[in-house]
Amino acid sequence: MNIQISDIGHVIQLAIAPVFLLTGVATKLTVLTNRLARIIDRSRVLEDRLEIGADPHYTAELDILYGRAHLINTAITLSTACGLLVCMVIAMLFLGDTASLPLDKYIAACFVLAMFALIGSFVFLLREIFIASKNMRLAHNARRATVR
Repeated sequence: MNIQISDIGHVIQLAIAPVFLLTGVATKLTVLTNRLARIIDRSRVLEDRLEIGADPHYTAELDILYGRAHLINTAITLSTACGLLVCMVIAMLFLGDTASLPLDKYIAACFVLAMFALIGSFVFLLREIFIASKNMRLAHNARRATVR
């Protein structure tokens, strides 16, 4: 097997777009883990307060937080799957070119699956954001109603 430098250069050019995608996915994972950390921190505070005494408001908020955490965990799982699939695309680009293997269909399939995983991750993130915003509005309106 004789690998030419020009061949490797061509494969690197092909791999640049997936590498940028991988960077975006990694950044998104950071956002998701930060959101999950905030949810966990708030739930710990509420759990500590519930140990002191039962409060239906805390219990209701905890239920919402658990649901939000589930959505974020699903988004993290899908983003991670997307990242793994993109890594496989990059590896198959190099492997296919250097070993002269016909991997084009596998590369396309992995890329499409990566896009579906990324789309799913965004859907779950958006659902979590909507729930967080809705509950923030409800809490604000409830506080305003008690002040009047």
